Amino acid sequence: MWSRFTAKGDAFGQYSYVDSYCDLKHRDISEVLSPDVSRTFVENGLEIAFPEDREFGVCLTHDIDDIYPPLHHTFLSMLYSVKDADMNQLKKHSLWRVNSKIPSPYLNFKEIMDIEEKFDAKSSFYFLTAEKDPRRFRYDIEDAGSYMGEIVDRGWEVGLHGGYYSYDNYENMAQEKRKLEAVLGKPVIGFRNHYLKLKISESWEILSKAGFKYDTTLGFNNVVGFRNGMCHPFRPYAEGKALDILEIPLNIMDIALFEYADSFRQAWEISKQILDAGQKYNGIITLLWHNNTFSSPHLKEWRKLYEKILDYCNQKNAWITNCGDIYEWWNNADVDYP
Repeated sequence: MWSRFTAKGDAFGQYSYVDSYCDLKHRDISEVLSPDVSRTFVENGLEIAFPEDREFGVCLTHDIDDIYPPLHHTFLSMLYSVKDADMNQLKKHSLWRVNSKIPSPYLNFKEIMDIEEKFDAKSSFYFLTAEKDPRRFRYDIEDAGSYMGEIVDRGWEVGLHGGYYSYDNYENMAQEKRKLEAVLGKPVIGFRNHYLKLKISESWEILSKAGFKYDTTLGFNNVVGFRNGMCHPFRPYAEGKALDILEIPLNIMDIALFEYADSFRQAWEISKQILDAGQKYNGIITLLWHNNTFSSPHLKEWRKLYEKILDYCNQKNAWITNCGDIYEWWNNADVDYP
């Protein structure tokens, strides 16, 4: 079940589908675009009844790596704004640095929720509270406090984006959780680790001990698909016992998708294939679109694809929601695999 990734980690300790970018561009990824394990379960009698007679589930998530664009992000956005002759975008990405009354373009959570609401959808936002990062300090979680309040008030979800050094460290993970909960003012049940760092099964044991109810880290960092052959959540095992944590696998991440795909059309066709597989096997497909995607002029095709995916899923009678809702429903459904 765990064989679809290399044993050799990259510079950040992530486990990739293949070891090099060059190999990836020329690799047939069809083997990870089919949820073969879930297909076997369905063939042996697994049946899932989604709320409101929905055909399948789509879980929307956003990792909040930055709430203030790094300087190189700003320069790139300004360059594309000038190229597109878009003065509004140019002002948006330049003036916030000199005028404290103008919000950062990456504090765009209302905009994201407004997009999703048009498609009767909700999502999860995962915020960082760690102070250490291999690239740069990210942000103070207190700066996002009022924005997180609006997120939960609208019925969306806030979870923890675990720090780079936290995936195998209980003390770090528990401290980051407490810090987020102190600012949010309510318990946090959901988790995804920064850079998708995950140590099987140690990370899951630590997450359970820290009080998390679900994780959604299990996915590829440089391609899309079904890392463990499943389009269904599952409870991991350790030492022959099921852990008190639900894993909701990650299937499509914006960065990985567009790193592999050569065009918008190819990115859409791959996404459609994954979504169709989720519908065929009565499963759940999890998406990750970073918040900066929705405000960066050079990533406007990524935003366009996100809206195209939501429209497609809405037409296909999918339950489009956040991981918290998925967890609560799955936990109450008490699904038994054949």
